[in-house]
Amino acid sequence: MAHPKRRQGKARSAKRRSHDKAVIPTLAVCSNCGAWHVYHTVCGECGYYRGKIAIVKEAAL
Repeated sequence: MAHPKRRQGKARSAKRRSHDKAVIPTLAVCSNCGAWHVYHTVCGECGYYRGKIAIVKEAAL
């Protein structure tokens, strides 16, 4: 079995794990209703995406 001759540095370990960090999703403002939604997704309030209706939302009762 392989056995390291020298200790691996902290920076090298951190570089290897750099893609495992939790990232907060980017938010955007809807151009139709002004509500916040996750970037590159349909607005949950009105159903618009990039200025066009993507999902027909029913009116609230």
